[in-house]
Amino acid sequence: MDYWTRISKKLLFVASGTIVLLFIIKLFSFSSEQTTDDKTYYGKFRQHYSIYSVEIPKELDFCGEPVPLEDLEVKRRLDKELLVNTYFQSNTIVLMKRSNRWFPIIEPILKRYNIPDDFKYLTVAESNLTNAVSPAGAVGYWQLMKATAKIYGLEISPEVDERYHMVKAAEAACKYLKRAYGEFGSWTLSAAAYNMGIDGIKRQIKKQKSNNYYDLYLNTETSRYVFRILAIKRLFTHPNEYGFHLREKDKYEIVPSHTLTVDTSIANLVDFAFSQNINYKILKTFNPWLRKNKLTNTNRKSYTIEIPDSGYRVFLNIGLDPLHLGDSLTESQLDGLSTDSIKDSIR
Repeated sequence: MDYWTRISKKLLFVASGTIVLLFIIKLFSFSSEQTTDDKTYYGKFRQHYSIYSVEIPKELDFCGEPVPLEDLEVKRRLDKELLVNTYFQSNTIVLMKRSNRWFPIIEPILKRYNIPDDFKYLTVAESNLTNAVSPAGAVGYWQLMKATAKIYGLEISPEVDERYHMVKAAEAACKYLKRAYGEFGSWTLSAAAYNMGIDGIKRQIKKQKSNNYYDLYLNTETSRYVFRILAIKRLFTHPNEYGFHLREKDKYEIVPSHTLTVDTSIANLVDFAFSQNINYKILKTFNPWLRKNKLTNTNRKSYTIEIPDSGYRVFLNIGLDPLHLGDSLTESQLDGLSTDSIKDSIR
């Protein structure tokens, strides 16, 4: 091997080593930069993001019946529901807004049936003040099962389901609650029975030899149920204490409306809506109990249909939550509507 060949190999070796060394230095330098950047980033996170425990009131009642907060287990269960609803901020503030639309309708119905005002919070816990449908088949703002609804006088058919009618469903719920109170003599147990059933609560009272809701060992859902209502009541009546700041103008509006009584069949609700100077979507929004695009009424039963007053679009545009009035059309509800009718109804 000649001299220049040996020199070339040495230079190549030195160059390769230098490159590797520079790469290692750069790697450590980059790693150091990343570490510094991460420290700054997560430092800012820790500085600006904080979670606090919430205040548990010293006293609380449901329908005038004291909540035994001296019981540590009761206090812990209330604390959980307060935390869940406080830190689910987006949902809770929507519910506060939505209540401005529905509480003025619910409150006089409760009063007329001598049901305590606190039961308006039950609808919030049950359905988020929407026409919800549960996996078990409970329907509407008051989450009534089909059999229970029929017992208390609601009509349920392919074309009409009065569980979606706020007023009629509220009246049926009040009748159920009055019956429950007659059984238990306790509004707290009556609320639990609304979730578990009157017979279900009666069985547990007999089995456990206790008629105090807070002393009963119940299923998970019913064990949380009253505490959810209590937490909602507390947040709604003391919103600022839990970080909710809602202006009057932020609340969802009550849309002025009038009623129209019909005792005949309506062959096509799209055409009927147009005759009232509204469209099909608005008709269904204000009357979600109409489940199809027609109303068959061979018995000439009187139905009351709600129609928004003129100028309703002003309210629809500035302060109306679409979910709190009605619900979306299902495939079955669209049966019988032509494509042109659907397009016309949403113009």
